[in-house]
Amino acid sequence: MAQILVVDDEVGIRELLSEILEDEGHQVALAESAGDARRIRERARPDLVLLDIWMPDTDGITLLKEWAASGQLTMPVVMMSGHGTIETAVEATRIGALDFLEKPIALQRLLATVKRALRNPEATPSPQLTLAAIGRSGVLADAKKRLAQLAQLAAPLMLRGERGMRAELFARLLVPAGAPFIAGAEMLAEPPSELLAKAAGGVLFLSDLSRLERAEQRHLEFLLPRADKYKARVVSFSPLDARALVEKHEFDPELCTRLAELTLKLPAVREFAEDVPDLASLMLAQLVEARVCPTRRLAIAALNALRHHSWPGNLAELESVVKDLAFTTLEEEIQLHDVERVLGARGSPGALPEIALDRPYREAREAFERVYFENLLAREHGSMSRVAERSGLERTHLYRKLKALGLPVGRREE
Repeated sequence: MAQILVVDDEVGIRELLSEILEDEGHQVALAESAGDARRIRERARPDLVLLDIWMPDTDGITLLKEWAASGQLTMPVVMMSGHGTIETAVEATRIGALDFLEKPIALQRLLATVKRALRNPEATPSPQLTLAAIGRSGVLADAKKRLAQLAQLAAPLMLRGERGMRAELFARLLVPAGAPFIAGAEMLAEPPSELLAKAAGGVLFLSDLSRLERAEQRHLEFLLPRADKYKARVVSFSPLDARALVEKHEFDPELCTRLAELTLKLPAVREFAEDVPDLASLMLAQLVEARVCPTRRLAIAALNALRHHSWPGNLAELESVVKDLAFTTLEEEIQLHDVERVLGARGSPGALPEIALDRPYREAREAFERVYFENLLAREHGSMSRVAERSGLERTHLYRKLKALGLPVGRREE
């Protein structure tokens, strides 16, 4: 017996499908709109969704995209429409729909589709973190726009940034719909022709050039000039610039030049702090959807505390903290004290990161000011009144200073 959600704005369709499916022994939940479907989906994960495309509030394709972007598309979805086109069916399948039913739906076709969907759990998409629906901050939105622009080109691209950035998430934004994405240094051990055939029309991604052994570098030297033939794009990430790769990791200078034909600097998490609550919520939702932890949700105060943390370990650290909260929190809702407990166990909130003293005075001063105010914002949970009081700055001066440093402005009200 399966839990099936039927989403359709026509009451006659809902009642007919419900009667048929209940006769087959299934439990059926009904939703007359996308809003109803969202609320039902938030409470539980059905085994199958029958989703109408044309609805008055939000169409089914848009709802399907929402579930895919939020990590909630973890069950098979069959689209339904009385005005279906091949283009609509193709788009729904690309997003993650399992099948497409045309109205009026023939009984045998319905039962066969439902049976196939419930029999093939491997057809259910796995929860996957994506930046597709993230981008409240101007910094992250700008980076995504630049990636969209670079996605139109075929030249090798080197992504630069701090360690822990999960550069793969950014690299995936370069991949055409339905094209392959092959990642990992271990892939360089495969015969080049087989590897390039797998990546044809898509992206070969190397997550950290600084960790490649000399033998892997030689494989890359051989593979790179042959990628064009397969229309496979080589995208890499490096926390070091090309000169450091040559000097410290014995990279061939010509190889570095070719890998960095195009270069894009990725922003650190502290630069798009506005997006941390959405990222944390998405990471937590995926853990819940994968059923590796009990149902959890983050309270507003907990989200604010995460937003004001400096995240020196970037997305890798954020993901680790979210997992810690998911597994160690005692209640369903994760509260501020839970975040303080987890962050506190990882190091004193008041401990300042080491600042390089070999920088020019102006750069060193700015670096100190940034970590000083990040630390203060985190300790005071974004309260601008308390930050102003502790720092000894007048509020207007404090706002200007935070804006100049690229830091998020905290709460104006207490």
